[in-house]
Amino acid sequence: MKKRLLLTSAIVSSTLTASFAALGFAASNRLMYVKNKDASLILERETNAKRYDEAWYANAKKSEQWIESANGYPIKAIFLEPHTTNRYVIICHGVTESKVNSFKYARMFERLGFNSVVYDHRRHGESGGKTTSFGHYEKLDLQAVVKALKLHVGPSLFFGIHGESMGAATTLLYAGMEDSADFYISDCAYSDISEQILHVMRTTTPMRTSLALRLANVFLKLRDGYSITTVSPREVVKKIAKPVLFIHSLPDEFVLPKMTKELFELKQGAKQLKLFEQGEHAQSFNKNPDEYEGTVAEFLMAYDLLIPKPAADVSQISS
Repeated sequence: MKKRLLLTSAIVSSTLTASFAALGFAASNRLMYVKNKDASLILERETNAKRYDEAWYANAKKSEQWIESANGYPIKAIFLEPHTTNRYVIICHGVTESKVNSFKYARMFERLGFNSVVYDHRRHGESGGKTTSFGHYEKLDLQAVVKALKLHVGPSLFFGIHGESMGAATTLLYAGMEDSADFYISDCAYSDISEQILHVMRTTTPMRTSLALRLANVFLKLRDGYSITTVSPREVVKKIAKPVLFIHSLPDEFVLPKMTKELFELKQGAKQLKLFEQGEHAQSFNKNPDEYEGTVAEFLMAYDLLIPKPAADVSQISS
């Protein structure tokens, strides 16, 4: 009888261990290899919405660069330089998107007198990298892009960083590590990826506990070399001294607006907060383009970051 109980216990223990291992492996897979949107569909979407203009892009003064990341793969970037200026903005897209989604912001900053750099995150678009880490490794890629821009322009460089969703979280994580930009714009960032994943799990799957997340974290450490506990903009935002504009849309049910409110409260010093009445996740610009651009311009003017451009010059840029 005793041997039978021990055998049964061993079988149950082995079964549970195997089940937990399978769950952890599957959960870590979903995070590491999150499904990206089809490149042609992103281009079609942005073109149909008139946020991407093929003629504008064809005639834009630009140069393509491959930037080597400290993580050991190439990052594809495009330097858009309509102006003869030392003023640039680096634009970081969200998870599953690509640099094509950043062109609408590049055109906005063009109207405000800035050149821009758009690039693909790791494992997105044309860039290398095998996994998505929601900001952990992406912040080092952004650091490489910043370094390349500094080499490109020289010591007179004046620049900001704009990020959307994961790109916003990456922007804040970078700024908390190396606060070298003159300003930052964080559009619908999550304040902590663990809480964000739990929110998504509880609103889109039958899972209500954090067990799958804890198991996924164990496997992420083993398979991808990091812990999701390190992907927490709330832990670093206090270190950012430069001005930050925080943006979110109140109807966003994917990344809740309270996360941006939390980040705004934690940020010390120069900061502004804009909450739009319209727009779901990462839709603040798409639903409120004029108000969005006005908000950015007001933020830049409030901290003497915007050189006023003659009206005729702005009109010429827009045409």
